[in-house]
Amino acid sequence: QVQLVESGGGSVQVGGSLKLSCAASGHTYGPFAMAWFRQAPGGKAREAVAGIYTPTGDTYYTESVKGRFTISHESTKNMSYLLMNSLKPEDTAMYYCAVLSNVWSTDYYSAFWASGSLYTYWGQGTQVAVSS
Repeated sequence: QVQLVESGGGSVQVGGSLKLSCAASGHTYGPFAMAWFRQAPGGKAREAVAGIYTPTGDTYYTESVKGRFTISHESTKNMSYLLMNSLKPEDTAMYYCAVLSNVWSTDYYSAFWASGSLYTYWGQGTQVAVSS
């Protein structure tokens, strides 16, 4: 069982930055990946934002955040971070950390990293609000 706790959300103006953190505790079986998803207000669908395959450090991003967001993983603390720069109003959402365990192939993760249904463990989320 893995527990995930997100922190670092808040309110920021357009162009500002935030760094989200995800603390993972418990045992993951086999190689694992961590990712950030978000869900904007108004009943919009959950969206994959960024993912990292922890054995190799390979990272993946949705197109709208490329060049602005950076995902990282600190193995000694089993923490994932999402550094968000140049924030826009459309980045306003609840941000969730997720873990996918037993990922044995980089090719597999690169193909399916954005599929939220595959992730086993989820945090409670941290709210990000970007105002103009």
